[in-house]
Amino acid sequence: MTQTVNPSLSHSPIHRTVLSNGIVVLVAENPAADIIAARIFVRAGSCAENREQAGLAHLLSAVMTKGCDGLSSLEIAERVESVGASLSTDTANDYFLLSLKTVTSDFQEILALAGLMLRSPTFPETQVELERRLALQDIRSQKEQPFTIAFDQLRQAMYQNHPYAMSVLGDEITMSSLTGADLVNYHQTHFRPDNVVISIAGRITPVDAVKLVEEVFGDWQSPSEKSPILNLPEIQVQPQSQLQPLQTQQSIVMLGYLGPAVNSPDYAALKLLSTYLGNGLSSRLFVELREKQGLAYEVSAFYPTRLYPASFVVYMGTAPENTSIALQGLWKEVDLLCSTEISPNALQAAKNKILGQYALGKQTNGQIAHIYGWYETLRLGIEYDHNFQELIAAVNVADAMAAACRYLQEPYLSLVGPEEAINSAIA
Repeated sequence: MTQTVNPSLSHSPIHRTVLSNGIVVLVAENPAADIIAARIFVRAGSCAENREQAGLAHLLSAVMTKGCDGLSSLEIAERVESVGASLSTDTANDYFLLSLKTVTSDFQEILALAGLMLRSPTFPETQVELERRLALQDIRSQKEQPFTIAFDQLRQAMYQNHPYAMSVLGDEITMSSLTGADLVNYHQTHFRPDNVVISIAGRITPVDAVKLVEEVFGDWQSPSEKSPILNLPEIQVQPQSQLQPLQTQQSIVMLGYLGPAVNSPDYAALKLLSTYLGNGLSSRLFVELREKQGLAYEVSAFYPTRLYPASFVVYMGTAPENTSIALQGLWKEVDLLCSTEISPNALQAAKNKILGQYALGKQTNGQIAHIYGWYETLRLGIEYDHNFQELIAAVNVADAMAAACRYLQEPYLSLVGPEEAINSAIA
């Protein structure tokens, strides 16, 4: 038995169907091109790992394409490439993702292959070892990148024992300790139909799409026990400074504030403030600190969309001799958000920018499939595509100032650069 939501009853062009085994199927029919894209989300990313197994979800995503029931890595690659399709996997904090794109006539074949990979991966030991070595190389490479070092130490200070503290790659100790048995256990625990969202966009009707999904996944039954509930530690806000001396050509100055999750009433206001501060060449930080004062090699802000409390971050790369004044400049610009109202024109410009970029991010079938599947995975629902735009448009100057005063007060500080420069910056 399935349950379907008629799009004519909502703002969304998406047909939403829930299969009897709990899989949510979203379909956006788009006959413009002879292409179908699909995104298969599993509600289990790095947040579902134990701290001592950080990197497990990443390793699983890397090995999942390297063997499944009856097929080797080479055979999987040949099946995909023989029809010119694409198929890949990825992991984020809040979800696992399998992405595929084909011409319409090959969709059934590639979806069936994706089903095999998702349900019956074999995790060949040689491939586990290879992907673990590649991940360790990535981890070591990131230790040479000042921005990554700064962000890692900021994240660990902000999130302590919460999974968001760790990179999705984990670290050298955790990645080195992972085994094939760990992958099997993680897969058996979290990869179950009532944790799955399948989002499809392209030249296919909702009826045909649901029929194909039922053919591939309809016999997949959920375990009798309920899906595990993540018991995540509470995040204690304890602003502090983290310094990492490093002989580099520039200093990285980074301020972090613990912001709310995507379902918070303040999410839209902080998203706007992030755009106003540090998105693009017309942003406040770029104009004030780079153009007018010449302090920054690079300067930006970001506030990612997360299922749990997210970090609001501003950062700058600057010459070592400018580390102290750069820190003061960043801090001042964030503090102004709480003490001085943004002009209505500046706020409207930020709205135009974020909504314009949002619209441009929904042009391809892959982008459409991704955004609706992502919202469903975050339990925001397909209506959130419309709601997000309304929420952004509704933010006023007072809302923005109130959100800044609520969340952007005492920052965590992360500095990376020559020892004398970063020490003098906090003296």
